[in-house]
Amino acid sequence: MDSLIKHALSIARKGQLLTSPNPTVGCVIATREGTVIGQGHTQRAGGPHAEIMALADAANHGHAVAGATAYVTLEPCSHHGRTGPCCDTLIAAGIKKVVASIADPNPLVSGQGFARLRAAGIEVEVGPGAEQSRALNIGFFSRMIRKTPWVRMKIAASLDGKTALMNGQSQWITSEAARADGHAWRARSCAVLTGIGTLLEDHPRLDVRLVATPRQPHVVVVDSRLETPLDAPLFIAGRARFIYAAVPNDAKKAALEARGASVIYLPGKNDKGQASGKVDLAAMLRDLGQREINELHVEAGHKLNGSLIREGLVDELLLYMAPKLLGTAQGMASFGPLQSLDEATELQFLSTEMVGNDLRVRAYVAGRDQF
Repeated sequence: MDSLIKHALSIARKGQLLTSPNPTVGCVIATREGTVIGQGHTQRAGGPHAEIMALADAANHGHAVAGATAYVTLEPCSHHGRTGPCCDTLIAAGIKKVVASIADPNPLVSGQGFARLRAAGIEVEVGPGAEQSRALNIGFFSRMIRKTPWVRMKIAASLDGKTALMNGQSQWITSEAARADGHAWRARSCAVLTGIGTLLEDHPRLDVRLVATPRQPHVVVVDSRLETPLDAPLFIAGRARFIYAAVPNDAKKAALEARGASVIYLPGKNDKGQASGKVDLAAMLRDLGQREINELHVEAGHKLNGSLIREGLVDELLLYMAPKLLGTAQGMASFGPLQSLDEATELQFLSTEMVGNDLRVRAYVAGRDQF
């Protein structure tokens, strides 16, 4: 991979906590000799994109960009959204060549940016760093192509796979270092999801406290019977709260919405087509996609975890395993029983890493990244 695309990817990562719901993009502008004269990453939604930041950086340093090459980690946009088309700005600036990692999956762009650049006589090369750019924006690609967020399930467990004692005690199984790392993954997500059981048992804030972040993720609660307390700690200013219910309770709905929550009724059905009394989780993900949620970070109990896995809605596992054994205790996810090993949820390991005294395992659910 070209070193300048690698540099553009490193620039993109600097904006990873900032750009949601837009993709994370980096841009480097270089002379024919390979000297970097401008660089930048996409800003908050509504702010300048990476290409505009890189052009401004070059101008601020007195560099002319006519005849230069732009190395960008995603196809320059070609439509009027929150900002104007970046491809038009590159054309007007006199850029001679664009090297882009991957096409934008947004159907409003998807190849049209490249076509407009080529029509203006600009040489376009596509491909270097494609895998890394897609992984960096896996949630954006998921929302644009599947119309649902990328679902990452975080679990803190003992080495024998237990997440809480039978009396419900779970704080803290893993170390402070692991908890801080988990907050870093919260920070990159668009929203954090939990269930009403965890909400009533642990009273979580579901915010980012242990690492620095320019924004707080939104909160999603699966609460079939609208039992969310009006004084729940999740009511923190500056972020949206989406509460999904199955059993109507309009008085409680009005009270929660007066606190700033959005309550959405999405009742599910059982195998016989009858009301199940539970939230339709697949419909919830589709609704969250429409609300521009790219990455959904799940921190729930074994029941909701099991439901999400059983329905095939989980894309990735983020597992922290503590060097301790808890014996008879609550597990990671309740689903099954399976009748055959062929029914197991197959995983693809991505990485293992020590975080403090704990082992962090990342795994994709096999095939979920193929879209």
